Amino acid sequence: MEAGRGFLNVDELRLDPKWLIDPKLLFVGPRIGEGAHGKVYEGKYKNQNVAVKIVQRGDTAEEAGKREARFMREVNLLSRVQHKNLVKFIGACKEPVMVVVTELVLGGSLRKHLISLRPRSLDERVAVGFALDIARAMECLHSHGIIHRDLKPGKLHPFDLWSMSR
Repeated sequence: MEAGRGFLNVDELRLDPKWLIDPKLLFVGPRIGEGAHGKVYEGKYKNQNVAVKIVQRGDTAEEAGKREARFMREVNLLSRVQHKNLVKFIGACKEPVMVVVTELVLGGSLRKHLISLRPRSLDERVAVGFALDIARAMECLHSHGIIHRDLKPGKLHPFDLWSMSR
């Protein structure tokens, strides 16, 4: 996801206190995904099953700065968008590590679901429903100036239609 390029303003460098999570209440379980900048784990926060994305800091000061800026952009964007077809943002923390916590969406991706149907195909009405739900989620993001640059079936959940695996 991306919302413009350039420098962050001062407000974007701070986490809104209402979105701060207490890392002492966060329990991290098995890894369920991995991206270029972090790993995603199944976890628990305040007795709620969650997805926990741990963002790697980077090896150099320059790389660490870029990753922190990207982390802050992601947190600020996630905290602004709420839609039934987008994963629910729970909160984040920067210390001791950069962490993004969202609702946990189980059941696999849309890609896995489509493969499991082979040789049959997806019912036409179900396919149209999926397409409409995806379009509604994208419209919500676009209305907030967010462009999702990596939309693909492997990142979509067949029932909630969204996963934060990046």
